[in-house]
Amino acid sequence: MAGFHHVEVWVADLRRARAEWGWLLDRVGFERVSTWPDGESWAAGGAYLTLTSSPNLSGAQHDRRAPGVNHVAFSVDDESVVDAVIADASEHGWRPLYQERYPHAGGPGHYAGWLENSAGFKAEIVAMPVTPAGG
Repeated sequence: MAGFHHVEVWVADLRRARAEWGWLLDRVGFERVSTWPDGESWAAGGAYLTLTSSPNLSGAQHDRRAPGVNHVAFSVDDESVVDAVIADASEHGWRPLYQERYPHAGGPGHYAGWLENSAGFKAEIVAMPVTPAGG
């Protein structure tokens, strides 16, 4: 079976990451499956995402505009979930992006919202299945 096995996100402030990412991961259908002093893992759909602190970090901020990962996209069941996540995001450490083009910043057939957290990580919440434009 092909697909992602896991994604590991290194964080400088684990307490804040647990609050911000934990809220988002819960809202998009992930379940916290393990915790340890320096991290935790959240699983859904046969894959998992790990939040981990490390003494080997080179800085405190993530730069999504530098080479590397720009953002992580999560699929949700329908547009109402996207709308609810975007509506509540600012109360949980996330800042909505591209609001002037929401919810079609990715094009007319792509219903999604984009967020950035306090550490500079960007996440996309995509309604699946995507309704084709005009359909």
